[in-house]
Amino acid sequence: MNGIYYYKNMKRTFTLIVFFIILLITDSALAQKATWIYYPGDFDIWLGNKMQNRRTDRGAFLPVLWKMDSHYVLVEFHKDFDVPATEEVKLYVEGMYNVKVDGQAFVGYPKSITVPSGHHKVSLKVYCQDRVPAIFVQGKTIVSDDSWLVTFEDKEWIDATGKVSDKSGTTYLNAGAWNFNDPLSPPSKFSLPTVPQHAMSSDKKANSFFLDFGKETFGFVKLHGLKGKGKLHIYYGESKEEAQSVDHCETLDELMINESAKKDSVMELSKALRYVNVQFDSGVSVDSVSMLYEYAPLTQRGAFRCSDEEINKIYDISKYTLQLATREFFIDGIKRDRWIWSGDAYQSYAMNYYSFFDSPTVTRTILALRGKDPVTSHINTIMDYTFYWFLSINDYYQYTGDKTFIKQFYPRMQTLMDYCLSRRDKNGMMAGLPGDWLFIDWADGLSKQGELSFEQLLFCRSLETMAICAKLNNDNEGAAKYQALADELKAKIFKLYWNEQKHALVHSLIDDKQSDNVTRYTNMFAIFFNYFNEQQKQDVKKNVLLNNNIQKITTPYMRFYELEALCAMGEQGYVLKQMKDYWGGMLKLGATSFWEEYNPDKKGAEVYAMYGRPFGKSLCHAWGASPIYLLGKYYLGVKPLTAGYSTWVAEPNLGGLKWMEGTVPTPEGNIKMYCSNTHIKIKGENGTGTLRIKSKSKPSCKDASVISKGNHIYELIITKDKAYNITYTEL
Repeated sequence: MNGIYYYKNMKRTFTLIVFFIILLITDSALAQKATWIYYPGDFDIWLGNKMQNRRTDRGAFLPVLWKMDSHYVLVEFHKDFDVPATEEVKLYVEGMYNVKVDGQAFVGYPKSITVPSGHHKVSLKVYCQDRVPAIFVQGKTIVSDDSWLVTFEDKEWIDATGKVSDKSGTTYLNAGAWNFNDPLSPPSKFSLPTVPQHAMSSDKKANSFFLDFGKETFGFVKLHGLKGKGKLHIYYGESKEEAQSVDHCETLDELMINESAKKDSVMELSKALRYVNVQFDSGVSVDSVSMLYEYAPLTQRGAFRCSDEEINKIYDISKYTLQLATREFFIDGIKRDRWIWSGDAYQSYAMNYYSFFDSPTVTRTILALRGKDPVTSHINTIMDYTFYWFLSINDYYQYTGDKTFIKQFYPRMQTLMDYCLSRRDKNGMMAGLPGDWLFIDWADGLSKQGELSFEQLLFCRSLETMAICAKLNNDNEGAAKYQALADELKAKIFKLYWNEQKHALVHSLIDDKQSDNVTRYTNMFAIFFNYFNEQQKQDVKKNVLLNNNIQKITTPYMRFYELEALCAMGEQGYVLKQMKDYWGGMLKLGATSFWEEYNPDKKGAEVYAMYGRPFGKSLCHAWGASPIYLLGKYYLGVKPLTAGYSTWVAEPNLGGLKWMEGTVPTPEGNIKMYCSNTHIKIKGENGTGTLRIKSKSKPSCKDASVISKGNHIYELIITKDKAYNITYTEL
């Protein structure tokens, strides 16, 4: 009997324990998760300032060339909540603050507050000068997230009776947030992670080390067992020649050592390097040298493999190049500038959509570039970089479908476009005023005089982007205005710049007359902007893009667009050879990441020279990674048709390859494809796709209807999460 009684009590106790565990789990699950929030765009600007002011030129601070804005130092946060039961709410704040519930302020700086049941408005007002004002609010139902409303001016005032004014004049936005989900790790403590990395070889002498880390890399040099008194120098090199050149290497560290006991020392600033030359006085000793590799923790979602091993290597090195140049933001190169340049970033966004598909790095970079009002110059002071900024927003929307971002920051688009419109000349075009840098490309002898057709083309596309974003914001008047301006400018471009004898758009107008010069830039952009009719496209392909008498492009920056234009014209076979010649040429010179510029005519150490400096060239430049984009968009042939891949198309083109396979990321899953000259396998995890293929005869697929579109082109509808196997004969 006692045993039975004991068994029943144990069973009852066990049941109660399980019940309470379930209750605790359920209670925990019901509690909402909080995150740090701030005024949208402010963390991006603050972090951009912090990162870009790390640049040094042989140890000397080298600041940016343009206006730097700051975050708002006083921000009001609030949200209304329906609280089912009294709850304790913890507060974590970056800065001085007050907190109110239903307009009633708490005394002092409370770390937690008690909020009774009912409908309540919780608000905090935060001041912080050196960091971004930010809050982390954690209760059961009262939590901080991006649904809170924020403003930098609440326009609140009190009359003689003590009545608080209404706030109808205040503009509120949804709070900014990223992934700061730990109350003890606020935005101001953000840093990229690091992992130890050791050299592939180390040549140690009495007073020096010379290390080779095997490939281009980035991080903090670490000195182990440092001891003694005297000077220590570290000379960094992307090439062996640069690290050996103590007088001309681009980056270095100089330290005064005064250590009586052995210690490890990590350099304050990260550097780009493959080789490291450490030299020290006889009174100093160092046991060994390593580094901490610094990286952005992003996942590679995109993939590509094919029958050509050289193309596979080019793809892999391109991914590594982009990975190195993706830091807190998309930067240009990891050695020299380490700044955020709009033209470089625009290409990184495109590569990102076919590799990481990381939206926060895109929007963070866009916002850091834009800064705050008032607008006093072009982005990076470069006219074409302002236009790339507009284009990047349109691309971001097409690939991600993120309307919220467009709606939040449309006012900043308007004020920047107002600045552009105010700087037009008497012909309604952008010719460049004092303070404007007209870049286009690094090219010897490229004229920047007069009204450049390239600038008008980008300006026209920017106006079209404004019309699209105006519609998304229900600004019908603005949409009509911007579209009318775009239509008018487009008509001018073809009336004033098209030359029937040259079968191309000329480079410039000087004193209202066409120049004789034809360059590739405007013409190739007009192809993938789809501004030309079919005859004009063919004329430009023959007379410009495939014409060796037209000045050649030597930077990967503009090769990106030149090869895109050719791919858009169906010249994948030609482009494949160009990739093997151009990027393969860098590989033959030992490149482990792709460069800022490559000219096959340069020999020996001169391949490293640029800007009048023997090692001025960046050997890891984001714009060198364009094969990622080309292979994803024009060989696998995958791109969105409507925003966020709600509908998409895949037009595979082998371009002479025997087979290829790859993965293209989308907002909600991946699109995977294998293609040979007889078979295609495809599966999409997002939206509805159209597979468009060229085949000598009608393709066969048991799971889908094959529709003939004429001229040996066939289409199949690809539904979400369904695999298709197609047999065809490559045309």
